[in-house]
Amino acid sequence: MNLFADFETRIKAALEQIDSIRDKRESLDFSRIVVEPPRDPSHGDAATNAAMVLAKGLGTNPRALADIIGEKLKQDPDIAEVGVAGPGFINIRLSTEYWQRLLATIISEGTDFGRSALGQGHKVNVEYVSANPTGPMHVGHCRGAVVGDALANLLAFAGYDVTKEYYINDAGAQIDVLARSVFLRYREALGENIGEIPAGLYPGDYLVPVGQALAEEFGVKLHQMPEEDWMAIVKERAIDAMMVMIRADLAQLNVHHDVFFSERSLHANGAARIRTAINDLTFKGHVYRGSLPPPKGQLPEDWEDREQTLFRSTEVGDDIDRPLVKSDGSYTYFAADVAYLKDKFDRGFSEMIYVLGADHGGYVKRLEAVNRAVSEGKSKLTVLLCQLVKLFRDGEPVKMSKRSGDFVTLREVVEEVGRDSVRFMMLYRKSSEPLDFDFAKVTEQSKDNPVFYVQYAHARCMSVFRQAKEAFPDLDIAGLDLSAAVAGRIADPTELQLIGKMAEYPRIVEAAAQSQEPHRLAFYLYDLASSFHAHWNKGKDSPELRFVNDKHRELTIARLGLVHAVASVLKSGLAITGTEAPLEMR
Repeated sequence: MNLFADFETRIKAALEQIDSIRDKRESLDFSRIVVEPPRDPSHGDAATNAAMVLAKGLGTNPRALADIIGEKLKQDPDIAEVGVAGPGFINIRLSTEYWQRLLATIISEGTDFGRSALGQGHKVNVEYVSANPTGPMHVGHCRGAVVGDALANLLAFAGYDVTKEYYINDAGAQIDVLARSVFLRYREALGENIGEIPAGLYPGDYLVPVGQALAEEFGVKLHQMPEEDWMAIVKERAIDAMMVMIRADLAQLNVHHDVFFSERSLHANGAARIRTAINDLTFKGHVYRGSLPPPKGQLPEDWEDREQTLFRSTEVGDDIDRPLVKSDGSYTYFAADVAYLKDKFDRGFSEMIYVLGADHGGYVKRLEAVNRAVSEGKSKLTVLLCQLVKLFRDGEPVKMSKRSGDFVTLREVVEEVGRDSVRFMMLYRKSSEPLDFDFAKVTEQSKDNPVFYVQYAHARCMSVFRQAKEAFPDLDIAGLDLSAAVAGRIADPTELQLIGKMAEYPRIVEAAAQSQEPHRLAFYLYDLASSFHAHWNKGKDSPELRFVNDKHRELTIARLGLVHAVASVLKSGLAITGTEAPLEMR
């Protein structure tokens, strides 16, 4: 139940009953009317801009119109008070009975409270991580992995049919380099002294077991083959080994994809799928033969002044037209991108989201252009760029990893600070902004550590139920009807404020899903935790506000309902972020 959507419907219905508005209804734009929490909670529980939106069309003063609307709204039995502020904002304070009914709804719906039908089952593909299968996941992949996974969870909770996808970049020059690097480790496993790893190859120790596995499987046979023969075998084994490692690294972070799509599959059977995609664009008039002007600045070594097969991408929003076929007749990397996007569209996705690193900014326009051409405007495409993460320990930059050779692995970060700390902190800043990740700060037990503060709130909720069992040993908590118990008993202003904070959850879910900004959920969870901790602390000074009162059994049961609701919202939100809701904190 979305409180703000509920009262938006009620307010619009009330407006229809005002003669001056009803007479001009066809000329008035109700779509701009919103109901939202007031910036200052002391002003009320909800606020609407209805008077300011409609005043001009009615030829009247916004504040005067607000007074008229306010009088009509007072007839709603769930509205306790109406006030007008500023240029014509209408502030609404809701009745205690309404808050009690809403609390009962939160209790009965549990972790499904806030679940939305916003997406209406539309198929959405969220592609994230998609790192080259040339080594273990490093911290540079971490933020995109968490943002993509949390966004997919959020969209699913908001009613979309979501597929989590990983694009395996297992074709191209980097795979040749991987194979040669592994072959070197294979020779090492055979007993050869390979010396220092040559420049241009991957130096990390993670390739040692891959070389050893090849030695065990083939003995010296590979070493006796010409390169064109052993290359295909080593590529296959190396990619498989890297993907096992990558899947394990992602599992450490609680990231699990539904689909792993291989780029090599696009090149199979003579690159039939790429050829089909280009033929489709040609049929639609998006492909031509021509030459490109030289790029600005210094010419790259591989630039050729020649007639090429080009995608007319400038006509669908790109900066330049893009080549599809190389001089040797093979297809460009971009041609594979075209085929891959067409494959997604053919699978029925009405929306595609790419979560990429900040260094992929140049891909945005070309992907958007391909989508316009392939789907002919029938599918929406969004590219989310995640800015860099800088690692610190007590304010000092973290040194590189010995295992990887030149970067800090994702697994090392997770093993040191824990999965939950990594996931929540990667979401605790907008993904388009740089993030400083300090190992010391994300493990301290204080209000300044958001993940601890939120998880501690859930653990505190669970401790209340243990305290209630100690106070009332005969109490069958599992058998209680907590949703019925709150009626007439949860009425203290601080309790109602806590319900009000929970009431924002459905709105936050929908807003975060629409804006594709999962960090909003992390911020909200921190605010809810802060409200709960504040109410807990008030109970220390005012015993009558404590959740468990051994002299008032029925009041205690009602307040267990309030705590159950807080725990449910926290658990629901933490699940979307991919973070645990602990029963206790040690």
